[in-house]
Parts: sequence; C-alpha cells; structure tokens
Amino acid sequence: MSTRIFIVHLSLSLGSRLFLKVKSVGMMSEEYAWITSYGLMNLLDSMDAPVIASMQGVLGVKPYIPRSKELEDFEVRWKRYFRMKNPYIEKTELNAFGLWAYDTLWSLAMATERLGITNLQFKNSAVRKNATAITNIRTSKTGRELLKLILDTKLTGLSGDFHLANGRLQSAVFQILNVIGKGERQVAFWTPEHGISQDLKWTSEEPNKFRSIIWPGDSTIIPKGWQMPRNGTKLRVGVPVKNGFNYFKLIKVARDPYTKKSQVSGYCIDVFRSFMKALPYVVPYDFFPFEKPDGSSAGSYNDLAYQVYLQKFDAVVGDITITANRSLYVDFTLPYSEGGVSMIVPMAYEGRKNAWIFLKPLTKDLWLTSAAFLIFTGLVIWVLEHRINKAFRGPPSQHVGMICWFPLSTIVFAHRERVVSNLTRFVVTIWVFVVFVLNSSYTASLSSILTVASLQPAVPSIQELIENGYNVGYQQGSFIADLLIQLEFDESKLKPYNSPDECNDALLKGSQNGGIAAFFDTSTYIKLFLAQYCGNYIAVPIHKTDGIGFVFPKGSPLVADVSRAILNLTEGNMITEIERSHFGVLTACSDSKKSSSSLSFNDFRGLFIITGSVSGFALFTFLAVFLYNHMHVFSSSSENTLWLRARRIFKQFDERDLSSHRFKKTKIDRGKPMEVIDVKASPELSNFNRRKCLRKANTM
Repeated sequence: MSTRIFIVHLSLSLGSRLFLKVKSVGMMSEEYAWITSYGLMNLLDSMDAPVIASMQGVLGVKPYIPRSKELEDFEVRWKRYFRMKNPYIEKTELNAFGLWAYDTLWSLAMATERLGITNLQFKNSAVRKNATAITNIRTSKTGRELLKLILDTKLTGLSGDFHLANGRLQSAVFQILNVIGKGERQVAFWTPEHGISQDLKWTSEEPNKFRSIIWPGDSTIIPKGWQMPRNGTKLRVGVPVKNGFNYFKLIKVARDPYTKKSQVSGYCIDVFRSFMKALPYVVPYDFFPFEKPDGSSAGSYNDLAYQVYLQKFDAVVGDITITANRSLYVDFTLPYSEGGVSMIVPMAYEGRKNAWIFLKPLTKDLWLTSAAFLIFTGLVIWVLEHRINKAFRGPPSQHVGMICWFPLSTIVFAHRERVVSNLTRFVVTIWVFVVFVLNSSYTASLSSILTVASLQPAVPSIQELIENGYNVGYQQGSFIADLLIQLEFDESKLKPYNSPDECNDALLKGSQNGGIAAFFDTSTYIKLFLAQYCGNYIAVPIHKTDGIGFVFPKGSPLVADVSRAILNLTEGNMITEIERSHFGVLTACSDSKKSSSSLSFNDFRGLFIITGSVSGFALFTFLAVFLYNHMHVFSSSSENTLWLRARRIFKQFDERDLSSHRFKKTKIDRGKPMEVIDVKASPELSNFNRRKCLRKANTM
C-alpha cells in the first residue's frame, strides 16, 4: 500500500517550497490529504499568494486565541506603530507567536518584580584563551530563582491563559482550519478534555462534528489515503463479452461506432464499483472486454479466468461462477450472488379426472374424526331428547336413524325436528358452529383443488433425460457444458444458446421436434428467465455451487479486502437497490405445486375439543339428574340383582317423561275448567300410566 495522507511539520521557508513543488507534480488533486502543524498555519498570513494558492484544501491546526477588549486595543496600537516604522509592508496582522512573545515578556517582568531589583547580582564569565568578546557578558547569580518564578507565573494575557509546564507553553484550545481561497476557514475546535466540536459549547449531543471540508482538488469526498502501488498503471479488469444473454443486463459491452471504443455496463459492473468504493484505499482500474477484433467473444469463461493466471488481466468481473477447477489457478472473492445450477422444464398440468376428488380436501384422519364426532353428537342428542320429544321415539330403527340423521342434516342445515331440552339446544348450537367451520373450509379447499391445477415438471429428473436421449440446452460459453458431460449426458445432445428467446423457442418445440426438453443454467439466470416467462416453466435444482464472485490472481491482497467489503455491503440494502435498478421488481413465479394441501385433524383440533366437551358435559348432567330422580328403582327391592335393576332403569329411561311440559296436553280457555285431551286415544302410553292419567283427570 502507498499512502496518500501527508503530515507536514516544516519551517516557513521549507513549507512554502514544498507545497509549490507538490502542486506542480499533481499531488494536490482528489484523493490526497495534507495536514500541517501550527508552525505553518500560524504564519499563513505571511506567505505569498502563489504559496497559498498551492495549499488549497490543506488542513491545519493552530492554538485558539480568544478575543478580548485588551487584545483589540493592543492590535490597534500595534498596527499604528508597525506602519509608522514599516510603511512599505502591507501585512500588519499579529499571529500567535507574537502574542506569546508579548505574554512571555510580561511573565518575565512579573517574575523579576517578585524577585526584587536589589537581588539581581551578576558575575563575570570565566575567560578562556582565544575567547571572543561574547564571553565578557555577565550572568545573573539569581538566574535559577528567576527561572523558577517564571515557570510558576500564571496570567491572563493577550493570548489567553498563559502558563508554562516543563518549559513549554500549554494551549488549552486548538482550532482546526481549512485553507480556502486567500486564507483559512475554521472547521472545528479541539481540546484534550472534550475532543472535537464545531463550537466551544462542548455539547454531548453532537460529538466529533466537523463543518464541511473542501479537500484538495475542490472535492468534498473524504480521501481514503491509501492506494495500491501499481507503478503508475491501473488495474486491468477483464470483462466477458456476451452476444445474446446480455438481455438481462448482467454484463453489457457496447462498442461506439465512431470511436470504436468499448463501453462496459450492467449489474456486475455496478456491483464491482460499489465494492471497490467501499475499500479503505483507492484502487484505480480500467475495464477491458475479452473480445476479438470484430467484437465477438474471445473465448469461454474458463479461458477468461485463465487470462488472469497468464497475467494478461489483473482481475475479471462478470457473472463467473466459483468452481473448483477455476480455483486451481486463480483466487475468487466471496460470492455476491447466489449459486447453484438448475434446469428449466415446461410445466405439466396434473389432470383432475378423479372420481374420488371430493374426498381430497380433508385428510383421512379428519374424515374419521368428523364421522366419530357426528355419531357421538347424534347419540347425545338422542339421549337428551328420547324421553321428552316425540320425534326421537318409535321403533329401534327410528332411533338409529335419528342418531345419524339429525347431526348429519345440520351440515346442510336441513334438520326440521325441533329439540326440547335446553341441554340439547346448547349441544346443537356448538355442533352447528363446528359444522359451519368445517363446511366452509371444505368448500374453500375443494374449490382450490378444482380451479388451480397442480403443476409438475414435464421431465422430473435428469436420469429420465439421459435414458430417453432428450436434447438439452445450456448458455454459450458457460461451464454448464462440462458439468453436463460429467453427469453422463451424450455430448451430441447438448445444444448451446445465446439468448433467452432462443431457449424459449427450443423448449416450446420439445426434443422430438428439434428443440430441447430442458435448459440448464446458473440460479441467477434461471431467476431472471422465469421472471420473463413466468407461468410456463418450472426450475428444478440439480447442482450446488458457491455462487458468483470476482477473479483475482493467486495471493492477491485484494481478495480478502474485497471479500470483506462484500460481507459488509450485502448485509444492507445495497445489492437489493442495484438489482431493482437493473431488473425492476422481479415477480416471483408460482411454485411447482400450486394445489392446496388437504386439511388435517390438527387444523380443527380445538373445535373438536370444544364440541366434545360440551356434549360430554350435557350427557353427564342429564344422567346425573335422571339417576337422582330414579334412585327408588335401586332401593325398592334389595333382592333384585344388579342386572335386573339396570334393566328396570333402562325400561324407565325408555318411557316418556310425563312430567315434561311436552306431555301435559291441557289447555286453559279463558277461565274454563281444564279438560283432558283424549288420553285413551294415545297408543304410546302403557296401561298403568293410562289408568293413572284417567284417575287424575277425573279427580280434577
């Protein structure tokens, strides 16, 4: 690496000559940065105009001199006196050096005053042989004491707070300045305690904040400061020439008809430029198409990568897939685009001629579970309604029919039987809700199956392509041809193509009509191809690769740095923005299987838990109340066996519950006495109950 940041700490004469020379050799242009110490910045006013013109964009620091009333009064007196003594000198500005000298004399005077004039004693220097007259100067005997007093002196002078530490003047605040025009412009302040700030308020909201800086070359872009040493030459970057597949704008080489110069552009070029800008140093480069004099491609991608090994190119940029064979003689960066090889085959629509397609919306376990809950719910409703509802009475066949019919009729809401028990109404309400959800889901799933065909690849596997001897295609110049030969394809069945339109026409013809049965390419091209011909083809992945990367010579230091830049930039939205600018918003093609999957028991497990719990609770409540009301059946005879008692309970359950309001066939007609409604005509009452009802009616 060679540096482009220069820090200068020179005297005025040497600094002036340096910047004039630097300007003449072109080192005050973009991507250069120059920083000077306060030795030069303090004397900027005393420099000639050509020197200042050569320093445009230079950054420097100098101590900050706060403005005060004393300083302004002194500057007026100083300018008046200086012009009187030097009428031909225009520049009369005071710099920090002059103010420091003035304050130093004040500190000397204050130290002398503290020491006392009577204590000043001098002694003659020892005279040596051949000594000059300067040795006759006398020295003070109290010099050490005077020096100590000077070092301890602290005052507020024209330059601000004045004090010495270790014999050096300590400046509390420094200015960061930018040489612009005929002078300097303040950029920021710096102190050891607070660092950098735009002003002297030292707020914590915007630390290390600069005002805008104009760099050498009138540039506002911050120089990177480092450059790869190329002995004055630029990086030669090879670019593949694509005669047909540049439709997708990955790589485009256009030749100017007048100048005959080639212009390169495309997605890969913009990505490469973005990564190179992200490097911490400057790498100058030029693009060189890999082409013949007539503008056609000079070889395959393998040939292009091999040019780096032959040192014809310093790098290669393009849609070059990282392969093990190529990595033997060149180095690749990390991939910036996805890898993999896929084949494109036409879609085959799965037929719908299936007599049992109506069963497909629900899985087998859901069908069985639904049937089981249907019978269980029907049984619970029958138990709750059997003793009080005429619709649920009759011969055994009638009972079985109602158990199956009533909950089944709710699926199409065709039930006409009215339920009497409140428990039954509760059970039916929940069951109707479950049936409504199941019915809606079944209808939606069946509609999806009947209206959206299941798409399958016309040729499901590579093995079938090989066994049937189908023609297959690949992109001209790609490594895909070698891969297909490794997969044991007949070389005579491989057809190269130069454009997506050619591939589309060949796929539509088919292998039997002189076309191809499948087309093979990398995932990047497959994605773009499907976006253009969406709905006609299906991509089937067949081979995994590491993706697309940039090619550099073996051992190049750029490989690691560019790879690091790829990692940093791919984590953001930069790649996405470049893709959108070149390809637009890619519409995702439909999956190879569009048909909806069948609904399973797990999808409705919660519904079945709810309806099962409600039905079980209703059944338990009914049985508890029924057994409680008929406890006398168990306790009436201690000699009866348990079996006989169970039969009596079941017989009692099979009879009507005459206490229910459904069997109280009486009516009140405007105050008239209650009359019995033809109890004798009812064939369903037992003789015992008939006689009991008649006696009860006669006594009323």
